[in-house]
Amino acid sequence: MTTDDTAASRPKPPWQRPEDTLGSFIRMQRQLAQLSLRELASMTAVSNAYLSQVERDLHQPSLKVLRSIADALGIPTADLLNQAGITKPDTSESTTEGATNEAGRNDTERAIKTDPRLSQVQREALLGVYRSFLAQQ
Repeated sequence: MTTDDTAASRPKPPWQRPEDTLGSFIRMQRQLAQLSLRELASMTAVSNAYLSQVERDLHQPSLKVLRSIADALGIPTADLLNQAGITKPDTSESTTEGATNEAGRNDTERAIKTDPRLSQVQREALLGVYRSFLAQQ
């Protein structure tokens, strides 16, 4: 067994859970958007091999790549920057009464997609339920 094998087999510390990494966040968002790695690669003009490495936390993407990924996934760049630890969440954001229903829907879906307390399965279930309620109106 090599030292790489030993390091890979060690459990990650609680503060570095796999679901808390930037790569796993991007993977989860891609899966929620029902995109394959190749589809995301074509939408971002980034190779699928590089995106795969980003999702496995082998590379830290540049700001340009993060913006491209965020645009392709339909999520705010700030959410990816927050997940990457580059910026801190903006808690001053408030909802105004003049917001349209579509903006409210986007905010709700974004909140579900980016809530770190939810697992991928929980996010998919919540989005499915939320969208089914909206379809009934």
